[in-house]
Amino acid sequence: MNLTISGHHLEVTPALRNYVTTKLDRITRHFDQVVDIRVLLTVEKQKEKERRQRAECMIHVKGNDMFAESAHEDLYAALDELVDKLDRQVGRHKTRIQDHHCDAKRVM
Repeated sequence: MNLTISGHHLEVTPALRNYVTTKLDRITRHFDQVVDIRVLLTVEKQKEKERRQRAECMIHVKGNDMFAESAHEDLYAALDELVDKLDRQVGRHKTRIQDHHCDAKRVM
């Protein structure tokens, strides 16, 4: 799995990088076919403080690409919200690719 964490108008500190990797471990624990993860952390130059910190992530899994973004006044809260969104998307993708037609395998 390739993990790329980059910042726009922001320096990605080792503590921030560690926080992102520990949060994304939750997704890889639920679904192990993740090929590539790209995370972009941004601080926007808005006058209002609300929704200024932004986190977006693109996940490439076998057969699909998933994208989610989140904005909050705190970057760590934006990351938490982002991982929750991605976890739901990965869960839906996992249920879609599972074979639900197990009746053909029964022996009568």
